[in-house]
Amino acid sequence: MARYHIETYGCTSNRGESRQIERRLRDAGHHRVEGAQQADVAILNTCTVVEKTERNMLRRAEELEDETADLIVTGCMALAQGEEFRDAGVDADVLHWDEVPEAVTNGECPTTTPDAEPVLDGVIGILPIARGCMSDCSYCITKKATGKIDSPPVEENVEKARALVHAGAKEIRITGQDTGVYGWDEGERKLHELLDRICDIEGDFRVRVGMANPKGVHGIRDELAEVFAENEKLYNFIHAPVQSGSDDVLGDMRRQHQVEEYVEIVETFEEHLDYWTLSTDFIVGFPTEEDEDHAQSMALLRETRPEKINVTRFSKRPGTDAADMKGLGGQVKKDRSKEMTDAKMEVVAEAYDAMVGETHEVLAVEEGTGDSVKCYDEAYRQVIVQNAPDHGVEVGDFVDVEITGHQTVYAFGEPV
Repeated sequence: MARYHIETYGCTSNRGESRQIERRLRDAGHHRVEGAQQADVAILNTCTVVEKTERNMLRRAEELEDETADLIVTGCMALAQGEEFRDAGVDADVLHWDEVPEAVTNGECPTTTPDAEPVLDGVIGILPIARGCMSDCSYCITKKATGKIDSPPVEENVEKARALVHAGAKEIRITGQDTGVYGWDEGERKLHELLDRICDIEGDFRVRVGMANPKGVHGIRDELAEVFAENEKLYNFIHAPVQSGSDDVLGDMRRQHQVEEYVEIVETFEEHLDYWTLSTDFIVGFPTEEDEDHAQSMALLRETRPEKINVTRFSKRPGTDAADMKGLGGQVKKDRSKEMTDAKMEVVAEAYDAMVGETHEVLAVEEGTGDSVKCYDEAYRQVIVQNAPDHGVEVGDFVDVEITGHQTVYAFGEPV
């Protein structure tokens, strides 16, 4: 697991976001350390209230860059003035706060504790549907903690979901190491069946499906896409981490899928859904990744154009097979990460820019900065409604909004 160091500056909202980052990192099995020098990754949650603060943030980012292997910058300055860090020569991933946990995981699956039970956090219900996975990735240490897939019966998970809805959940987040292989241990993948049953529960709520590796999804891609198309309660969102655009590297990673299978999943969802969000992950700088392999990853990103992309530089995890491989130089990984991150920002910005002028129904899921609320539309794209009290919008509300602008990784919506 990764060792992380986190520093937070600014308002109460920033501190709240750092707490959520930490909660998700702890849930994934990662450990906090007090000093950046002892960390695999440092996280700087920034403030940008005045010019002096901006200078302090840049200086602290430069210091952290020298003290740790990888640096992630998030928070207000990262979102509003992310280019300042690049212009200053700071080598960091500049991310929205809710992208941080996935970026830290090094492509590993999240870790669910053996006694994981549903949790209601505000109006968000967290539903772990299974524990373990069917993968044997050469870089992943999570499998040592979780083992193979262990799937409770569909009815048991449906009852847990029903309890969350009755307790006030407006958004149910389906989680697990690999949701796509739910039921595989019983001889039949049943994620599509489970989602269909959950959507039959009475009530106004939405369902988001967590990470599903391409190998598990590929065999049920038609059934799964049909369930998405038939159920308005399901966010039209799928997170299928491809990790590389090179079949050779995927083989060395022992990812079990090939690029063609990932592309076929994308094509299937394109056929069934008019408006949806593809999310994926790339690991850059895997020990056997050559220049041509990286070029293939870049080409795949541009071909499939996922609207949410987690880019992670490879780092060795103790006890994994990949840890014994001769690694690439740090500068190579930095250069490839920067190239992919730049391309990612172009793709994501284009997706959000295309939304401007459209009207979408969104669900307000949590408070944002100041009087704003964070919402998600039907494709799980984030929309910020500012001055929410003036519009009578509260957390838990469904509201129609016109998209008036965007800030690269999220849009702004005006209630109509």
